[in-house]
Amino acid sequence: MSQNALLRSGKGLGTPGTTRQLNASIGALAADTEERNDHFVVRNGIRCAGAHLIVDLYQADRLDDIDHIEAALRACVDAAGATLLHIHLHHFEPNGGVSGVAVLAESHISIHSWPEHGYAALDIFMCGNANPDACVPVLRDAFSPTKIAVSEHLRGQGAAA
Repeated sequence: MSQNALLRSGKGLGTPGTTRQLNASIGALAADTEERNDHFVVRNGIRCAGAHLIVDLYQADRLDDIDHIEAALRACVDAAGATLLHIHLHHFEPNGGVSGVAVLAESHISIHSWPEHGYAALDIFMCGNANPDACVPVLRDAFSPTKIAVSEHLRGQGAAA
């Protein structure tokens, strides 16, 4: 008979103190399991919902090539160990800029490009076991920017104790 079945039946539990201890142990196990499944992470010693990277590419190439941008987003997803749900990209005319998002089980990667300025703005937000930092070298290789700026914001600090 399992511990849960023993609790329900009231058999084999011993003293009331033993029942309380068993209930506390099962409750702690359930809390630990729930905590592991919330996809919150510890980053730089801080428990948070995930890391949100803001990435700016300057004097970058191929920012008007929608197929290349999609391939780069897919490569970012693979490098980060994330789970791709959907990609949607839109090509603007006449400047050829591209805006879009890769929707992930772990959140998203978005891009907005201004090829006439050689500039692209990306947001990379990931929770769980995904590694958003792994996207930066992929973007560097894909777009050959002369400058890349990355800032980080830890989302949901204090939301889960």
